[in-house]
Amino acid sequence: MIFYKKRDELVRQVGHVSRFDAESDKREAMYGLPKNVAFCTRCVISNQRPNSTVEFEHTRNSNKTTIFLDYDGTLTPIVSRPEEAILDVSTREVIARLSEQCPVTIVTGRDISVVREFVRLDQVGYAGCHGLDILGPVGSGLRYEVAVEWLPLLEAAESSLRRRLDGIEGVIVERKRYSLSAHYRLADPRDTIHVEKAVSAVLMRYPKLRREGGKMLFELRPDINWHKGSAVAWMLEATSNSASGAIYIGDDETDENAFKLLSRTGIGIVVGCEDRQTDARYRVQDPPQVIQLLEGILSYLTESRSPD
Repeated sequence: MIFYKKRDELVRQVGHVSRFDAESDKREAMYGLPKNVAFCTRCVISNQRPNSTVEFEHTRNSNKTTIFLDYDGTLTPIVSRPEEAILDVSTREVIARLSEQCPVTIVTGRDISVVREFVRLDQVGYAGCHGLDILGPVGSGLRYEVAVEWLPLLEAAESSLRRRLDGIEGVIVERKRYSLSAHYRLADPRDTIHVEKAVSAVLMRYPKLRREGGKMLFELRPDINWHKGSAVAWMLEATSNSASGAIYIGDDETDENAFKLLSRTGIGIVVGCEDRQTDARYRVQDPPQVIQLLEGILSYLTESRSPD
């Protein structure tokens, strides 16, 4: 699945890399990136040509590489209950080793406290609640909370939503620090409309919140101009890293803001086989392929830093 070649070798062995040749020439002109050496990772499907193979190219300068990862549906499969999304031990090991080579940040809709308990790595950064709550690696001193003043409002909205959804079997109300979710994956499909009406009623009562979609859930969060893309931009600036070296991997609609941020300079990779509109340039099918991709990036970064 994964291989690494210098550019001239890559051109000889892979017949359909002209797109990446042009892209690299453009990047070299715009950002001064080297074009003679790159790494190439084979992904299973691309946005433009489902079921085909594409090559994924990035700069050899590993000092500029920064990796951002969604959690649910990216590092772990989507599960019926949020508490069941346990990170595999081998995946944790790959992320730990990767964080020794470049900055790694988990960007998730979950609370930081919850995802940190799942990941259990102090050397990576965390952006929770869709970027509203940011915590850098232990010892970095990075900390940013965007919407502290919305906490009392969210408390009131939570109480109202729980009352309205009480009695609808299978619905799970999940309170995060800066958002409120109603999961209906386990509910009777006929009850989805009632869940949506309850969420809409709460939104009308608390108009300073806004509704967002997700996979089998409705979510309320502060109505401010801040999202996962904003968190990625903040982390890049705070750590003096460039978007041109950033790689973002995610599966959810909420990851699209990050894909859009990186669409001209960095690399966005959407996870999933469904055909949807996305600003990500590449696609992999599922979390196992994400891990294969990360293993390939790890091998490359380790190799590129080894003495010749």
